Amino acid sequence: MAKRLDGQMLAALYETSLRASVAQHLATAGSPPGLAVVRVGDDPASGVYVRKKAQACGRVGIKSQIIHHPATASQQEVLESIRQLNANPSCDGILLQLPIPATLDARQLLLAVDPDKDVDGLHPLNLGRLVRGEPGLRSCTPAGVMALLAHGGIALEGIRALVIGRSILVGQPMGIMLQQANATVTMAHSRTRNLSDHCRQAELLVAAAGQPGLVGADWVRPGTVVVDVGIHRVPPQRQGTRGRLCGDVRFAAVEPLASHITPVPGGVGPMTVAMLLCNTVQAWQQRCGSGVRTALVPLPR
Repeated sequence: MAKRLDGQMLAALYETSLRASVAQHLATAGSPPGLAVVRVGDDPASGVYVRKKAQACGRVGIKSQIIHHPATASQQEVLESIRQLNANPSCDGILLQLPIPATLDARQLLLAVDPDKDVDGLHPLNLGRLVRGEPGLRSCTPAGVMALLAHGGIALEGIRALVIGRSILVGQPMGIMLQQANATVTMAHSRTRNLSDHCRQAELLVAAAGQPGLVGADWVRPGTVVVDVGIHRVPPQRQGTRGRLCGDVRFAAVEPLASHITPVPGGVGPMTVAMLLCNTVQAWQQRCGSGVRTALVPLPR
């Protein structure tokens, strides 16, 4: 039976460390870290995610604000909100909540965010810093996966890793981070031929394909580390009940084979939020200068 990589527990440890660091240096900084979330439209899932992020900010002492535009907002209106936040000295981090309405150009909006406030790590400058191995704000979900693997004591040097998915949000930065940890990385996607064969060769499998239940037991070799980035709500089977959450991996089938596995929910999701908090505090540190030291202490295994 696989050992579960508990993102809920690890995220709580990160929050404890961040909360202590923010409290310790608040007087020196003069103001708390600030995170602004720009939301456009009324996507229900986005509403849930934004509330969870605001609650997490409150737990560690980050001041959060939500800029909520209607779905009919123009590109210029959303751009102006981002520009105002760029110029606001009390705002250390800016997050554009995706998805946004198809009438808007997400690429242009992401480019408008000040790279030093880009706590999602999606600006080309921060992605370039990642590629070059330079310090900078990192994509939250891949960074959360790396923290889970490190906390689980999983040695990455030389491991055969497969990443399913090639988005700039998860797949691409995930592959780079694993390579920088000296893993041997294969990138797979919807056009990959014989995907199941590639999966069976992997010692570490990161599923970020966005397809519910894609990876089953016949795709996983015994002893594989399985990280499930996907999260989907399965429609309810009976009227009046809520649908259940699932990932890209068929958990019940794969768990007996894997050496380690992330549950859904409670695996990668909480760590994504924890890394968002870390990025915001890191940006706060940069704003406040050398008088504030907020780097996280190593966490116990």
